[in-house]
Amino acid sequence: MQSVYAHSIRGYCCFTSHLRSYAAARTAAFRTYAFASNKPSQKKHVVFLGTPQVAAIALEEVLKASADDSSSFEVSAVVSQPGKPKGRGNKGVPTPSPVEQLARQYNVPDQAILCPKSAKEPAFLEALSAMQLDLAITAAYGNMLPTAFLNIPKHGTINIHPSLLPKYRGAAPVQRAVQDGVTITGVSVAFTVLKCDAGPVFLQETATVHEDEQAPELLNRLFKRGAQLLVSNIDKVWTGEAQRIAQQQNEADATHAAKVSKGEAQLDFTQTARVLHNQVRAFAGWPGTFGTFVVSSSSGSSSSDDQQQAHQQKIQLRILQS
Repeated sequence: MQSVYAHSIRGYCCFTSHLRSYAAARTAAFRTYAFASNKPSQKKHVVFLGTPQVAAIALEEVLKASADDSSSFEVSAVVSQPGKPKGRGNKGVPTPSPVEQLARQYNVPDQAILCPKSAKEPAFLEALSAMQLDLAITAAYGNMLPTAFLNIPKHGTINIHPSLLPKYRGAAPVQRAVQDGVTITGVSVAFTVLKCDAGPVFLQETATVHEDEQAPELLNRLFKRGAQLLVSNIDKVWTGEAQRIAQQQNEADATHAAKVSKGEAQLDFTQTARVLHNQVRAFAGWPGTFGTFVVSSSSGSSSSDDQQQAHQQKIQLRILQS
């Protein structure tokens, strides 16, 4: 698959060259959509924003729902963070995000795949305004959305967040919930406001956390279910019912799920087995977990303490499961 930069002439990473003729280009491009109709579309226009694999899971549910003949909406554009180089020293060719890759697999036109470095870029905002969007759907996009963006979609912006808001607002809700050992969590579908994850909650559903379930598995499950909840109730957005029934969050109950750091990967064996088990589950994938062990080799029964210490070696082992 070509990288996002290989599309710099045709796609957004240099999409400003399309801006003057954007409307005409978009009309022509959508003729290549696998699920486009031959008739002029009367469907609502939706833009999806997301970046990692969990967001691609949500995007696939949205794309499949939009392809249904009875669907009230179509996906007018897919937005992702730009691809990043992978490999040692990060000097390789940038690899498109999982969301961009999935969009191309579903034949989303190049002109409809946008990868701005910042959601504040004037050309990006101008392109979205030209689409006459009805709704923006976000799932782990990773960039803050300014007021100028939030003012574009007619019915607002809705975010899929994998926690029971207002609990675990922030960058790592599932990891922190698993680390805390919760047995019940869930997914929220909430309107976006400037304050992070603080908007009115439209939909919410609980989910059981299995004792040995790791964070990556739970993330996948919650994002998929959140997308399904949203698309099955999206008509309520068009009628205004979603905005009327959405519940304001209780700030007194809010908790923060801080971003996970690499330094949290070290296991502390003075902690209880349950704490260590939850840490391994929470940080599976990235950053992972590791333990430091001291290995001693025998040098005979008459060895002094100093000689015994000389034969001790510290090793670090990555812990994949507990």
